[in-house]
Amino acid sequence: MAEYLIRTMGSTELTTVLGWAGQEGWRPGVADAGYFYPTDPQGFFLGLLDGEPIGSISGVKYSPEYGFIGLYIVKPDYRGQGFGMQLWQTAMAYLQGGNIGLDGVVAQQGNYQKSGFHSAYRHVRYQGLSTVEAASSDNGIRAAASVPFAELLAYDSTLFPAPRPEFLKAWLNQTHGTALAVVREGRLQGFGVIRACHGGYRLGPLLADTANVAEALLTALVATLPEGSPFFMDIPEPNREALALAADRAMQPVFETARMYTQSPPNVAIGKLFAVTSLELG
Repeated sequence: MAEYLIRTMGSTELTTVLGWAGQEGWRPGVADAGYFYPTDPQGFFLGLLDGEPIGSISGVKYSPEYGFIGLYIVKPDYRGQGFGMQLWQTAMAYLQGGNIGLDGVVAQQGNYQKSGFHSAYRHVRYQGLSTVEAASSDNGIRAAASVPFAELLAYDSTLFPAPRPEFLKAWLNQTHGTALAVVREGRLQGFGVIRACHGGYRLGPLLADTANVAEALLTALVATLPEGSPFFMDIPEPNREALALAADRAMQPVFETARMYTQSPPNVAIGKLFAVTSLELG
């Protein structure tokens, strides 16, 4: 009889799993494994059938009160046989006791509801093509690395359910990307990151006090790309100004998920969240 084993995965195995995610059309970043894994090395699980990796899930624990599920994948030939449910139960047990979030694809949202998750709002992925635009000389744009990290972390913590210093510090130093901030009147008013992904670039997070600041950051970040490059933003639908920003650039919706939680949605300033960091780790 075939033996099915679930264990924590190593960092190189996470690279393999992100390759599966790319095959699913999820467009992970080309270097995401190096940023994801140190966030919680005990929170990435691999399912092996007679030693062959066939499935995965992540359950990243940001704090005892908050965790996030992602990378829930079973190879097509092994679906519908219970392997995925065992992975699911492993991640849920690891995160038990706190509020758990995830981004559910349309086909799976009903199953997540049966497991106690409730929809909070949609994330809609928009696709655009990069153009080179002249930036205003007084827009306050600067490298995020020039801003004290404590300020960036404090800003991020108003828009994410738990402090994530280790993750954020690495995320702002993308090997295949750029991180920019806006400082006006001596105060940090937003920051954003764009990184290379499978088939283009993903922009996230994009955090800003106002639509004007978000537009300045978006323009500057996209200007770092080769002209005509496809780029993607996962926008929380309740932020109408973010949707308007995408429409102004003739970006098109190409994918959607539901942000879901086991408890009440965290109290974050969603009007300042113009693009989520990732659908894999929240």
